Amino acid sequence: MDIPQRDGDGYLTDMSAWTPEIARAMAAADDFELSDVQWEQIMKAREYYEECNSVPPVRKFAKYIEIDQKELFKIWMTGPMKPITKYGGLPKPTGCV
Repeated sequence: MDIPQRDGDGYLTDMSAWTPEIARAMAAADDFELSDVQWEQIMKAREYYEECNSVPPVRKFAKYIEIDQKELFKIWMTGPMKPITKYGGLPKPTGCV
């Protein structure tokens, strides 16, 4: 599958090009395997973005999906909002991620 153009950080340059298949292809290209839990969180972040028209800070996102923030970091083994927004086809998060 052809992955649409991405910026230097791996984010899609055109958010409207996102599809679940492209998200999985991007993760595979990055040598990253998405679990069902991670996929669920990506879809929740997309839902949040549609409702609020912004990428949530990690604290707000953890509350939104009703999970402990520490758990979120464990699941992603890194700042969770960066991969969530990247594979979710959302804009780069600002501030603490």
